[in-house]
Amino acid sequence: MNRLSDHFDLQAYLTAGVEGVVSDALKATLKDPRESAFLLRFAAASRAASKRRRALEDAGEHIPPFLIASITSQCNLHCAGCYSRCNHATVDAAPVEQLSDAEWLRIFEEADELGVSFILLAGGEPMLRRDIIEAAGKRPNILFPIFTNGTVIGASYMELLDRCRNLIPIMSIEGERELTDARRGAGVYDRLIANMDAFHRRGLMFGASVTVTTQNLKEVSSDAFLKQLSDRGCKVVIFVEFVPVTSESRELAPGEAERAYLRAALERLRAEHPEMVYISFPGDEKSSGGCVAAGRGFFHINSHGGAEPCPFSPYSDVNVRNSSLREAMHSPLFTALRSGDVLLDDHEGGCVLYEKRAQVEALLAGKTE
Repeated sequence: MNRLSDHFDLQAYLTAGVEGVVSDALKATLKDPRESAFLLRFAAASRAASKRRRALEDAGEHIPPFLIASITSQCNLHCAGCYSRCNHATVDAAPVEQLSDAEWLRIFEEADELGVSFILLAGGEPMLRRDIIEAAGKRPNILFPIFTNGTVIGASYMELLDRCRNLIPIMSIEGERELTDARRGAGVYDRLIANMDAFHRRGLMFGASVTVTTQNLKEVSSDAFLKQLSDRGCKVVIFVEFVPVTSESRELAPGEAERAYLRAALERLRAEHPEMVYISFPGDEKSSGGCVAAGRGFFHINSHGGAEPCPFSPYSDVNVRNSSLREAMHSPLFTALRSGDVLLDDHEGGCVLYEKRAQVEALLAGKTE
């Protein structure tokens, strides 16, 4: 038994987080009848999923409510400081050994049966795998935020998103035009704004993902920037702390002072601007008794099927091609991380698994020799 259970009920904590996100999303869509109708149906499905997770928890098996699925390693952009390219997990051309749409659909079906409520689709650029996006649209009990650079969304994608309301594009933006184009390439900001306006005209729910650095922190948490997003119909903003993967980029990583600033900004925004949902990752791990990766709150499946603790911790000892999703959740590496102290260790902040990667590598070596 993970000793974290001695401190609080982890499943109850995670369920409350899911219910809070759904409740906030409903408030944010009150003026959008179709979105509100879908979210009401999803809220009922989410409650049923929570009951399934609770029953398994009481029987001694912990199932997380979230899954991160990197459905492709191909990307059409070369963003500055991209952790995925630095880890060689993202490339220009799609390798042939990536999981098929049928394999991903099987994973989505297993997740649905276990009570997983959210599957975050990532990449690479996930919109390059329309076959998998369409497969996700067939599982309405699961909400699929799609973390996209927004550059390959056209009219046919708009029609798919209109039909399948459980597919929520989350477009990456770094602030205003100067900061966004500096990181993602010239013209990307204008394409994102055009997408937002098109979504707004069609009444489609979408969100924004912001990689928070020491350079853009104040701009992306400002009322002026967030009001522009809200006015265009954005309903959720996800702040992701920049994780350095090279010594040269370490100065961009938020320190304790920046994280404290962001926490205070989020608290104010949630109180004063409920028209949008605000989520921070990794956020304040102390409130959840430590890092929630490695299956505590979520885990990651890469485009080749490897089950990893987190996208920032690309270590795996099991592949979902050769095992069920349920078996992958209980891999030796995940079990060792959850039952040990790595996820609880004091650290400088940000991603504990990246900071403690030598310990993760040691656990992996010990379990695979």
